[in-house]
Amino acid sequence: MAHVGKHAIVVGAGMGGLLAARALADHFDEVTVLERDALPDLPDPRKGVPQGRHTHGLLARGREILEQSFPGFTEGMIAQGAVPADLVNDGLWFNYGVYLHNTPSKMVGLGVSRPTLEGFVRRRLVQLSNIRVWERRDVVEPVFDRLSGRVTGVRVQSKDGSHDGETIDADLVVDTSGRGSSSPAWLSAFGFAKPPEEQITVNLGYVTRFYRLKPEHMTNCLHGRKFVIMAACSPDFRFGALLPQEGERWTVTLGGYRDDQVPEDDAGFLEFARSLQQPEIFNVIQNAEPLTPLTSYKFVSNLRRHYEKLRRFPEGYLVYGDALCSFDPAYGQGMTVACLESLALRECLANGTQGIARRFFQMASRFIEAPWQIVVGSDLQNPRVEGKRTAQVRFVNWYIASRPLRSRLQR
Repeated sequence: MAHVGKHAIVVGAGMGGLLAARALADHFDEVTVLERDALPDLPDPRKGVPQGRHTHGLLARGREILEQSFPGFTEGMIAQGAVPADLVNDGLWFNYGVYLHNTPSKMVGLGVSRPTLEGFVRRRLVQLSNIRVWERRDVVEPVFDRLSGRVTGVRVQSKDGSHDGETIDADLVVDTSGRGSSSPAWLSAFGFAKPPEEQITVNLGYVTRFYRLKPEHMTNCLHGRKFVIMAACSPDFRFGALLPQEGERWTVTLGGYRDDQVPEDDAGFLEFARSLQQPEIFNVIQNAEPLTPLTSYKFVSNLRRHYEKLRRFPEGYLVYGDALCSFDPAYGQGMTVACLESLALRECLANGTQGIARRFFQMASRFIEAPWQIVVGSDLQNPRVEGKRTAQVRFVNWYIASRPLRSRLQR
C-alpha cells in the first residue's frame, strides 16, 4: 500500500466514518476518528444515529466490501445472530402491483440491526494498531492555512470541557458527519464556493417495531421466505418491510408520504399493516409478540451535494457518505453506497493525496449516480412528491416497471 502521510482525521464514527477510517488505515501512520457521541459498549441505539431504532438490512454489495475490508466479517456477523438471505430468492418483493420472481442468486445480504452492525465494525476497526477512536469530541471547524490553500487539521472541544479549543494536526481530514455536515458553511468561510445541491422533497414518515420471530411465521405466513418488502407504489404509495434480525426478532417498518402517516398507536399500526396491498406483513404481526414500543421517524428530502462540480477545493480535505448524498432510507442504499465510496477512497489514496478531492468526488459521484436515479425515480412515481420528472426519470421508471422478471406469486 502507498504510504501518503503521517496522520489522517475522520469526523464522525458512523458507518461512513468507520469505512473511511479503514481505507485510510492502509496509507497513514495513524488515523484518528472523532465522534461527538458516547459510543455504547452494548449494541444500543445512540443519539447520533437516529435511524438506529429502525429497520436495517445490509445489501449484498455492501456485505462483500465489508468482507474485503474485514476478513471474516460475514461469518462473524452470523455468529452474532445476523440472518443471511439470498436477496433474490429468499424474500417477497412486491412492487408495481406484482411480486418479483424468485430464483437463486449469489447476492447474499444480511438481516441485522444497525447498532449490532456498527458495533461489530467498530470493534474490528480498533483492532488495527494505527486506529484510535475518540468519543465525546465535537469538531468546531477545520484549520485552514490560507497561504498553502489546505486544511491542516481540526479544532475540537470535548463534552466535559477538558479539550476545548484543542487543535489536532493532520495531513488529511475526512468529513463523514452525515447529512447535517457543516462543510458547506466551512468552505464558504474559507472563501470557497458551496457545492450545488439537488433536493427532492418527499415528506416521508415511518414507524418501526420489533417482534418475536417464530419459525412458523416463515412457514405459514411468508410461504417459506425470510423477508418481505412492500414497495411504495400506486395507488396509495404506502410501504412496509419485515426483516429477520439478530436475537430471533422481526423488525417491521410501515410508512407513507406527506399527509398519509402511520398511526403511532397499537390498533392504528396494525390497521395500517392490514391496508397494505398484500397481507404477509399483517399476517405475521397480528398475533406476534411486540418487543419494543412503536418508534417514528420523519425524512424530509433526498439531498445530494455535488462537490464534483466545484472548480476549487482545499487540499487536505474530503467529504464522504451522507455528507455527500442522503437517500430516502426506505430504499436501504446508504450503507452500501458508503461501502462503495471506501473503494473510491482506496483507489485515490493509492495515487497520493495531491489533488485527491477532485479524483475522489468524481469517482464517488459515479458510484452515487445509479442508486440516486433509482431512488429519486421511484419517489417521483408518487404524484404527491415534488420534483421534475425528467426524460431520464420517466425512462428508468418505465424500464423497471416493464421488466419480464415480474410474475405473480404462485401459491
